[in-house]
Amino acid sequence: MKSILRFALLLSLPLLLSFPTTSRAASVDDNLPNAQALMQLELRAQQANPRDQCFLYTELVHVMTEMAGKQMLNGDVDQATATLKKVNAYAMLIHMDMASNSKRLKNAEELMHHTSYRLGEYLHKASNEDRDTLQATLKQLDQVHEELLAQVFKH
Repeated sequence: MKSILRFALLLSLPLLLSFPTTSRAASVDDNLPNAQALMQLELRAQQANPRDQCFLYTELVHVMTEMAGKQMLNGDVDQATATLKKVNAYAMLIHMDMASNSKRLKNAEELMHHTSYRLGEYLHKASNEDRDTLQATLKQLDQVHEELLAQVFKH
């Protein structure tokens, strides 16, 4: 069953990548969780088995990055900055060697790659005063992505 799902995913991946980034970004923005769902995701990541935490924290970083971008584009700079601080905190948890004992490592790496890319898009749209926070967060996410990628190649 898993091999069928992987095969289907591999077949659909080129199709997904062929859509313009803006259409994928819009669909992600429409699916952002509410505050309660976000708290549940945070709690699930904190209480998860250490092998699952890397992916769950990566998922949390991704969702919160999308939220911060949306907040920034809506002009809510203070809220976006607070959200990016949380992104940094969760990225640090990923950085602290969770990747060496992790399931779904490749999924975490792919999601972190997408998250870094999206944050880079937000950086291009940001005003000058917002760029420092975004650049610092992007630098940290890029570092975590590189570490995840290195772990993927180790396994």
